[in-house]
Amino acid sequence: MNRRNYQKELDRIIQKRGRRTPRVLLHVCCGPCSSSVLEYLTQYFDVTILWYNPNIYPQAEFERRFQTLVKLVEDMGLADRVSILAEPWKSEDYYARVKGLEAEPEGGKRCTECFRLRLLETARLAKHYGYDYFCTSLTLSRHKDADRINTIAEEIGRAMGVQWLPSDFKKRDGENRSIELCQKYNVYRQLYCGCEFSLHKREQGAAESKA
Repeated sequence: MNRRNYQKELDRIIQKRGRRTPRVLLHVCCGPCSSSVLEYLTQYFDVTILWYNPNIYPQAEFERRFQTLVKLVEDMGLADRVSILAEPWKSEDYYARVKGLEAEPEGGKRCTECFRLRLLETARLAKHYGYDYFCTSLTLSRHKDADRINTIAEEIGRAMGVQWLPSDFKKRDGENRSIELCQKYNVYRQLYCGCEFSLHKREQGAAESKA
C-alpha cells in the first residue's frame, strides 16, 4: 500500500494559489514544532496561529509553552505578519474527550482523541472566521503519525465544510530545521508531549533508569 505524500499535496496547493494569498488558521502545539512550520508557511500563506491545547498539564506548563511561542514569533521577526488567537487553559475539554481512555498506552486511542479535539476546534474557528484552510504543526514531530492526523482532519473538514491543508512537516528536513531554529533562538524544548499521562510516563522512565 502506497503512503500518501502530503508534502507534495501541499506543494500542489501552493502552486495553484494564484496571486491571492490564502488565509490559514494554524493550530500549534508548542514553540519548537511551530518554528520551521511558520518559517515555511509564511512564505505562501497569511497565517494566524491558534493556541488551543487543553491537554497540556499542569497549567504552569501550559503558560510556559504559550509564552515560549509568543517570544519565538517575536524573535523570528514574524510579530507583524502572524496573529495569535489564544484560548485559555481548558483542561476540562481534554478530560471529557479522553474519559475512559486513561489507561490507554501513549500514542494510542487517547492520543487520537486528543488530536481530534484540537483539530475540531481549529476547523470550527477556521469556518467561523472565514479562513481558506486549517492546518496543524503536529505533523512536524517524528513521534506523531502524520497519516492519522491528516485522515482525522480531512474527515472533520468534509463534515464541517472547511478545507484542510495537508502536511507532513517533518519531511524535507523540517524537524532538523526546527532544532536549528530552537538553538538559534534559545527556545525552551519540553521533555514530554504535554498531557499528565505523558508526564507520568516520562517520570516513570526517569525513575526506572536510576534504579
